[in-house]
Amino acid sequence: MKLFIVPLLMALFATIPAHAADKANEKRLDEVAQRGAHVMPFDLEKTTHVFSKTAKGGVQQVIAKDKSDTKQIGLIRTHLSEISEEFRQGDFSRPAKVHGETMPGLAELKTAKAGQIRVEYKGLPDGAQINYSTEVPKFKKAIHQWFDAQLSDHARHAVPGHRQQHMHHQ
Repeated sequence: MKLFIVPLLMALFATIPAHAADKANEKRLDEVAQRGAHVMPFDLEKTTHVFSKTAKGGVQQVIAKDKSDTKQIGLIRTHLSEISEEFRQGDFSRPAKVHGETMPGLAELKTAKAGQIRVEYKGLPDGAQINYSTEVPKFKKAIHQWFDAQLSDHARHAVPGHRQQHMHHQ
């Protein structure tokens, strides 16, 4: 019986993400949503953030819940296009305004030199995405920490993604 249980438990725990983000407390969620409303032009209640970690970084998507809501889709595309350009230049001031200067991963991302992190914007039928990729291990770790922090702070409006969810958009 023990020989059966051990592999079963190993398989079960192997499917759980090693660094799953815990939901922030309700006060923090309210504060982040309030600050986010001043930085992000789209309605958080009408959109979902998806953060998918990859082997070289990650994919951040913002998707309209109503696929026919062209207003939200346009606002998502404009915002992600703008911040992807800022991020390529090493400007992470907008996330700092929403999440604070001590947001995990943010300080490390700010130290990247031009070209060390690829930031690629792409419009999607129902929103937009930003692909982050790097060959530098400390920046990959920083992207993953940054994604975990966003999942925690946007817990009401964000979900962890999986490669299968965004592969059809690439």
